[in-house]
Amino acid sequence: MLDARQLEALNAVIEHGGFGPAAQALHLTLAAVSLRIRGLEEHLGQRLLVRGKTVRATAAGQALLAHVKQVRSMEADLLAGLQGPHGGAGRAWQTLGVAINAGSVAGWFLPGVAPLLKRHKLLLDILIDDQDHTHDALKNGDVMGCVTTLAEAMRGCVAEPLGVMRYRCVAAPEVAARCRTASGAVSVHRLLAQPAIIFNRKDALQDTFLAQHFELKQPEYPRHFAPSVEAFETALTLGLGWGMVPEQHLKQRPALEEVLPGAAVDVTLYWQHWARESPSAQRLTAAVKAAARASLVQG
Repeated sequence: MLDARQLEALNAVIEHGGFGPAAQALHLTLAAVSLRIRGLEEHLGQRLLVRGKTVRATAAGQALLAHVKQVRSMEADLLAGLQGPHGGAGRAWQTLGVAINAGSVAGWFLPGVAPLLKRHKLLLDILIDDQDHTHDALKNGDVMGCVTTLAEAMRGCVAEPLGVMRYRCVAAPEVAARCRTASGAVSVHRLLAQPAIIFNRKDALQDTFLAQHFELKQPEYPRHFAPSVEAFETALTLGLGWGMVPEQHLKQRPALEEVLPGAAVDVTLYWQHWARESPSAQRLTAAVKAAARASLVQG
């Protein structure tokens, strides 16, 4: 059997970023936290933490952290069930961690799951990352589900197709005009002379666009990095450069126009989540899938 106090100590060390902060959060001495972690490692016969300037979980530690989050979620559902349907204001809020790409979170994810969150007193702990990297948070045990491009289910998880998110290359009219020749045709050389607006250094959508529609691989061009949705959209509107925007967002941005009309980059998304889900997590999975069906391009 796993010791609940030892698991609590392991989770606190990772959640709070070190042994000292974990000891404060648990109202224990530093030595007590260290003893609990050491006891758990000795019981399992393997290291669970990599100690250094920053503390991180090993693969075994990540598996245990995922277990802790699953148990907490199931306990919260159990308590809510014991309170019955009339538990009302006394029902505790429950937090579910998710990892989502920036283009999805405000565009279709939150509007789709909002009614569920309100109805069942669920809280989201959202980690924003590129869709090619969100699965890392699920693998590490930080979240219970993620919107990802990874089609193959990770160990202990299920991967369910959501649909296709279609991106268009857009810019302010004055920037789009500078990308065209006198005849109105788009010149790739003129396009590459303009800065690109990129969400973060993991974002490869613009390189995919250039490869698909101009057969260019990793070309050099100036780049602005704007790692927030508001900053990204503001930079585009101010005419600082061109960028890739989800197609369903374009109607809300009349100040922007397509640089290469009709050209798109399609990104197939999946919802990866724990195979063993609590009832609340199951409800969230159902809401995510329904929201995606209503908003994304279906095959």
